[in-house]
Amino acid sequence: MNVLVLNELFTCLFVFKDMKKYHSFALVLLVIVACSHPKAVDKDKKLAELKTVADTASLSCCSKLPSRFTSGAVATKDSLSKTEPDLSEMVLIKGGQFLMGGDTVWGRPDEFPRHKVELSSFYIDEHEVTNKQFKAFVNATGYVTTAEKKPDWEEMKLQVPPGTPKPAEDQLVAASLVFTPPNHPVTLDNPLIWWQWVPGADWQHPEGPGSNLKGKDDYPVVQVSWDDAQSYSSWAGKRLPTEAEWEYAARGGQSKAIYPWGDEMVTTGKKKANVWDGTFPVKNTGLDGYTGTAPVKHFVPNPYGLYDMAGNVWEWVSDWYTADYYEQCKTSGIVVNPRGPAQSLDPAEPYTPKKVVRGGSFLCNDQYCSGFRIGARMKTSWDTSLNHTGFRCVVSAK
Repeated sequence: MNVLVLNELFTCLFVFKDMKKYHSFALVLLVIVACSHPKAVDKDKKLAELKTVADTASLSCCSKLPSRFTSGAVATKDSLSKTEPDLSEMVLIKGGQFLMGGDTVWGRPDEFPRHKVELSSFYIDEHEVTNKQFKAFVNATGYVTTAEKKPDWEEMKLQVPPGTPKPAEDQLVAASLVFTPPNHPVTLDNPLIWWQWVPGADWQHPEGPGSNLKGKDDYPVVQVSWDDAQSYSSWAGKRLPTEAEWEYAARGGQSKAIYPWGDEMVTTGKKKANVWDGTFPVKNTGLDGYTGTAPVKHFVPNPYGLYDMAGNVWEWVSDWYTADYYEQCKTSGIVVNPRGPAQSLDPAEPYTPKKVVRGGSFLCNDQYCSGFRIGARMKTSWDTSLNHTGFRCVVSAK
């Protein structure tokens, strides 16, 4: 993170609320829902015709924002783990080989090249972890999520340029980012326009203090960081899926499918997933029945019986992110049970360690990011939480 990044955050984000220059300094890194210049693989001309935006390598929904530095130690598997996982709402995915990576005009450079992967059998949650399930975890352990913690300046200053001024104490508050649509047309190169830093936003109040989870037990939990997802998974006797496991499961045995339901575009025929309907980010018409998250198991599952592998919320996986990881895999022949790179390196933001997220969310559409493609992969700081990001778990088959 550098001074230019901070200046961009201050001038772009807080001008909308007339806040002083260093309001809520260096707290959050958004999911990089990147819409980079597409790989020249013209498999579907209809998709190419719809690509009205996103012809520059730098365009993204969210970029160049500093990470949210957490305070306190993260709960470990030893302190939170159950003895045996509950497999009752999980699906056994039999191991095998598949071709991993992007294959459409929308494919970003880091989705290529396609490469062969071999996986062992595993169980995967049939749906995203719900508010009810996460509440049981919190009640059993007293766990406090990243978004509920006050940032620690002593930790923060170790990761910012020397001489960076300390924010006022009343600005170092527990908070998170909430999608807030503008009321007028905007350019799509500045995600700070549609995200707001909201004190009091957390998993129990996804849109801020005025929101709650009433009637939403079966909705996916959001406003959880990678740490939060990992801690829940350990407590449940499970783990986060690897990126390869997630994609293999999402494909549902369809080796060349673009989406979990096949190749038919999301806007064609019956509603297939909870995605953005209308002009992003100004107007979501809610044609699929929702303008925010939807309850799990609401849309038709993929051939493996898995729900919401496209849309609804982005899902954390275990892998660190590097831009050239697929290149490394390609040179290795068949990669067996890949766990991702040993550490993170994003050339665009080399000081921010990032994890991979998969599946897209209710903010995705084909005109912009098309994040609900099976091969789509995005990246975000491990300590970030947002109201369109959740997770599901896996268990290795014995």
